[in-house]
Amino acid sequence: MFTLYGIKNCDTVKKARAWLEAQGIAYQFHDFRKDGLDLALLEKWEVILGWEALLNRRGTSWRKLDESQREGVDRAKAMELMLGQPSLIKRPVLEAGTKTLIGFNVEDYAMLTTAVES
Repeated sequence: MFTLYGIKNCDTVKKARAWLEAQGIAYQFHDFRKDGLDLALLEKWEVILGWEALLNRRGTSWRKLDESQREGVDRAKAMELMLGQPSLIKRPVLEAGTKTLIGFNVEDYAMLTTAVES
């Protein structure tokens, strides 16, 4: 019922995975680099979370982009960038039934997992 999306070596993803495992919560891990990312899933997240929340402008992947790629980012450009380079997506993304969280926050994960398991 739970799917965690991210990149295996990401520290925040590691923390989220460790927390889920410590709580005994079964989940499927989807690695963007290994398993890919399709447009339908990215568009689904964009509707729920917004492209501004999904686009990680603090990471090294963002800083490595050419200035021309970082300028004038709108929804269409952000979606194209994230689809081409999933490491630009803020991580992790946790899907639990109809709920979706971005990033890792113990309180949010606890509330979500408790609500979904009830």
